[in-house]
Amino acid sequence: MMLLKDKIKGASSYLEQKFTSIPSLAIVLGSGLGGFAGEIKNPLIVPTNDIPYYPVSTVPGHVGQWVIGDLDGIVVLCIQGRVHYYEGYSLEDVTYYVHLLKALGIEKLVVTTACGGLNPDFIPGDLMLITDQINFAFNNPLIGRPENMLGPRFPDMSKPFDAEMIQIAEQVGRAHGHPFRKGVFGWVTGPNYETAAEVRALRTLGVDAVSMSTTPEVIVANQRFMRVLGISLITNLATGLSQSPLTHEEVTAVAARAGARLSTLLHEIIVKIALFDLIKMI
Repeated sequence: MMLLKDKIKGASSYLEQKFTSIPSLAIVLGSGLGGFAGEIKNPLIVPTNDIPYYPVSTVPGHVGQWVIGDLDGIVVLCIQGRVHYYEGYSLEDVTYYVHLLKALGIEKLVVTTACGGLNPDFIPGDLMLITDQINFAFNNPLIGRPENMLGPRFPDMSKPFDAEMIQIAEQVGRAHGHPFRKGVFGWVTGPNYETAAEVRALRTLGVDAVSMSTTPEVIVANQRFMRVLGISLITNLATGLSQSPLTHEEVTAVAARAGARLSTLLHEIIVKIALFDLIKMI
């Protein structure tokens, strides 16, 4: 079996031939949130089908392409579409893109995701900055033989999300009159939505929003010493908190309606993060 590091070497060599400059930051766009890629000027589009060993998404709303270009003078990479554990992929496949970003020299990652809201104060359309996470899938992308590791075996996860990036996002939200919620993210495998009893259990354990992605990628990003900002769009209230049945169509529809607001905030957040880092270097 081919080692992960050899796959990454081959794929990064392919992408380095495409890139004219290395993006300063990468953004993963969750279900229904791919519209932000339209903010990128002079885009280079790379279908993920063309990237060696890259898994193919089977979920509606996940296009499957990388968009690299200019955002107010900053080179940014948007990842439209991710793959999920429930699609039958291994966690190595799910987190493949994170290792690839690191190999290309990208140090900052913004992950967005559509979530079910468990906190009774949340309403559909709210945006939540992720302050911490709980892995309820009881599996881990770092499990494996030592020769297949690309970072420390026992990475620290005491601060999985970057405090400075969270602070910048909070400031932008307040300035635009759209203050962010803050809360704990819970990862479940799916693909079924949670039962009412599961929702009560998750809430008792301190979860504010739940989804079927993101946590594995954040674990690997921390293993690779990347700085991470997590933003959850609350697309629905979880089972037992809403009177209507949950559907994927509802999730993507709410995400699409909130997409313009999130795009405006993301645009400014990314620019301010880049400027903040430049100032620190002076």
